[in-house]
Formats: sequence, structure tokens, C-alpha cells
Amino acid sequence: MRITYIHQYFKTPGMSGGTRSYEFARRLVERGHEVHMITGDPDSRHERVTRESGIVVHWLPVPYSNAMSYRRRIVAFLGFVRRSAVVAGRLRHDLVLATSTPLTVAVPGVYAALRRRAPMVLEVRDVWPELPIALGVLRSPVSRWAAQRLEAWAYRRSAHVIALSPGMAASIRRRFPGVAVTVVPNSSDLELFAGAGRAGASLRQRTPWLGDRPLLLYAGTLGPANGVDYLVRLAASLAGIAPDVRIAILGDGRMRDSIRDLAVESGVLNRNLFMLGPVSKAEVVAFFGACDLAASVFVDVPELGNNSPNKVFDAFAAGRPVAVNHGGWIADLITETGAGLVLPARDPAAAAVSVAGFVGDRAACRAAGAAAYALARDRFDRDLLFEDFERVLSDAAGYRGSGAAGRAGRTAASSRKIHISRAS
Repeated sequence: MRITYIHQYFKTPGMSGGTRSYEFARRLVERGHEVHMITGDPDSRHERVTRESGIVVHWLPVPYSNAMSYRRRIVAFLGFVRRSAVVAGRLRHDLVLATSTPLTVAVPGVYAALRRRAPMVLEVRDVWPELPIALGVLRSPVSRWAAQRLEAWAYRRSAHVIALSPGMAASIRRRFPGVAVTVVPNSSDLELFAGAGRAGASLRQRTPWLGDRPLLLYAGTLGPANGVDYLVRLAASLAGIAPDVRIAILGDGRMRDSIRDLAVESGVLNRNLFMLGPVSKAEVVAFFGACDLAASVFVDVPELGNNSPNKVFDAFAAGRPVAVNHGGWIADLITETGAGLVLPARDPAAAAVSVAGFVGDRAACRAAGAAAYALARDRFDRDLLFEDFERVLSDAAGYRGSGAAGRAGRTAASSRKIHISRAS
């Protein structure tokens, strides 16, 4: 197949951020498909084209950062719509794949699909606009109405929708019963994290503030929805009951300065809490290998429980337990399997007691780490989930592949579909 893949925030392993699109696109290339990726390049003023592991990447000069205000983000979204529609419209393809966020990627996706009379598959990483409405981002009746109209239009123009969690899929099916939806969650890269333990031990040896002390790691965006100030308050409580426990925050975003200010005010910055900035996907392996517990936190908004955070699956791949402070399918999974902790959303002091007790119990840490790795191996291995991903694209385009490899892939995908459905 010739696939035009539209993702405004495409990242390679040498960059900071999630690499789902890169990993799936390179696997598509390995299967013999031709993939053109259209993405934004916030650091350039000129359009350029590169080849990344066989993927033809069209980098468009669209300024964007997590630190932007919502108004500036909207401008960036619209700028990407305009530029990506031009590029996608001139490419020949059998299928268009558009992945949100933002949902505005559906606009160039639909345009390109109609222009070449090809189907479009839409991948949904957040249920939009349910989430921005819940977060108070879309406040006016007009903006909510426009967002809901865009959502309905995008789903109905899609041959198939891929949702990243069971909750997202359930929301779409409930409101749009005629839309075909398949769950393909974020995944664990077992190959990338195979040496996490050794890399983590090396990181500990060269990091004086860490050494052999217990480590709680947060690696991700520092945005308004993430609520990372929760970890600062947790650190303040840990300082009094388990001062050796270290918290490392890796990442950047709009709330970075306010989080740092709170850490200074609380007396924990560079004492038991350390803010290290973003690192590449390749570099983050060592931090997961060094940690005793990986955190995924959000503000207390129930809709966020439907998210599928990359950091959770990276922790599973490294065989590290996960602590969450929210409900939803990840919390249910942790409770069901014993792969970590579910912390109280509104009580960081009580959470600190749980974290201190957990990291102080080496047997409990080992058991939870083993459960986490079992999830990565048996239910979220990226190679297995790719089979589901490719099957959706192939079915939407009416492409069946050829030979034993194609038949084996479809058999594996069918098996995984049942397994994921049960996990949901």
C-alpha cells in the first residue's frame, strides 16, 4: 500500500517525545508498504524532506511547543492544517492515516482522501472535545458546538477509527454507533528497553544525588492536564518520612516554571526532587532502568482516566512498577495484576506514605516489576499490537497482502484482538 500518514507531532528516537508513529511507520515500511509521513517542524523556517528508517518524512515549518498558550496552539493547529493539506493533496496514496491530537488533522486527511478517492483511517489519542470541555479549555457554547461538529464530521468521514484505550472506544461507540472502532493502545518496546537494567545501574553510578537510593520517576509533559505539582507535594511529605527517596521529573511544558517555583517554595528542589528537562527516547531508557517506581499523574478529572500514557508502557517494558493517581483502565489494570500502586488523587501526603512503604519493601517491588514486565510481554508488546494496527489499515484499504507472512500476520492480529478485548 501507499500510505499518507499525517501526525503533527511525529518524533524519532533521537527526539524527546512519544515514538508510536515512528515505530508503526517503520514496521509498515518493513512489510513492504510505502509511507509518507507529514509532520510539523517547530525549529525550521523551511519545508524539508528526509528519510527515516525508510519513512519519507515531510517536515513542515509550523511553530509549536507545549509551553504555548491555548490561543497560540490553535493558530499552530490551523497553520499545520493549511500546509499539510497542500502536501497530502499532491501525494498518491491508497490510504490516508491521520492521527490526533489535534483533531484538526482530520481536515487535511479527509481532503487528501477525497482527492485520491482513498479511504481515511483516523487514530484518536484523546476523546476530543470531551476532554478539553472537561478541562475547561472550551468554555463558550460556540466553541463547544464547533468542536463537536468537527468531531462528528471527522468520525463519519473515516473508514475506521483506532482508539488508544477501551474508554475512548466506548465513548465513540456510545455517541456514534455507526462508526467502526478498534482499540490499539500504546505499546511496550521490549527491544528498546532490553538493556534498561544495565543502563540504569550505570546512570546511578554517575549520578551523585541518586546512588543506591530509591527513585520515583516521572517522564513526560509538564502541562496543565498532567498535574505534576502533585509530585512536588508528595516530595514535601516524603522529606519528613523517607528522606532518602528521590523523585526525578523529566520533561517540559507550559507548567514547568510554576512546578519549579512550587518545588523551591516547598524546599524540595535539588534536595529530594530533581527537575532534569526532556531527554530523547533513546536516553530515557536508563532512567526507567534506574527507577523503582514510575509515575503517571493527572489532575483530578475523570475523563483523563481514558488516556493511554506512553510512560506507563515504557515502565512495563523496563519491568518497573507504575504508580498512578487517577482512575480508569490503567488503574484497573494495575489493581488487577499487582503491577504497581493506585494513589489517592487528592491526598499527596497519604500517597507519600504508600510510596515510602512500597519502595522500602524490596520483595514487593520485585513482584510488581515482574507483573509489569508480564503485561509488556503478553499484552502490550509493540510487535504484537502492530499486527492489529496493520490489519485495520489493510482492511480499510481492501489490501490483503500476499504469501505466508501476510496470512501469519492476519492470524496473529485476530488473536490479539480477542486478547485486548478481554483486557478492556
